[in-house]
Amino acid sequence: MLNEARQQSEKILDRLWQSGRNRFGSKPRTYRKKARKDYLKVARKRRPTRTERQTAIDKQLQYLNRNLSSIEKLVNAGVSLINLSQKKYKNLLVINEIYRQQQWMFENETSRIDQRIVSLTQPHIRPIVRGKAGNPVEFGAKLAVSCFESYVFLDRLSWDNFNESLDLLPSNQTV
Repeated sequence: MLNEARQQSEKILDRLWQSGRNRFGSKPRTYRKKARKDYLKVARKRRPTRTERQTAIDKQLQYLNRNLSSIEKLVNAGVSLINLSQKKYKNLLVINEIYRQQQWMFENETSRIDQRIVSLTQPHIRPIVRGKAGNPVEFGAKLAVSCFESYVFLDRLSWDNFNESLDLLPSNQTV
């Protein structure tokens, strides 16, 4: 996900620089090839070690930080974010949040954070741990449904994980 965020940030950086290149001499450095090479070195391995994974995450965070600070410098220098499409602007906001979350998890050496974003294109989706044999983690909405006189009612729809037992008493009282 960090690699995808880095690639999207490079596209945003290119677009912003293109719109304001009259004011700037050279394009900001992004180290695209080096970053991709570092990512693929770990992504191609079947089972990377913890150290290799942590090193790769650290490098991708550094590349992403460089891109985000370059974008911030361009904006501070007078380039308008209006030059971005609505989709790219939304991606920029999501990328900033992904960077914040991943940086916090890296610094605290944990793999859990509340409201964790697991998809750049669908930031509202949250992982739900099921503990099943095939797929221990599932993604998607969690539903609480009730049936009354052959009608089915959707009591609760949430992209976040929730405890079904909390919905059991209120749904029984409504019937």
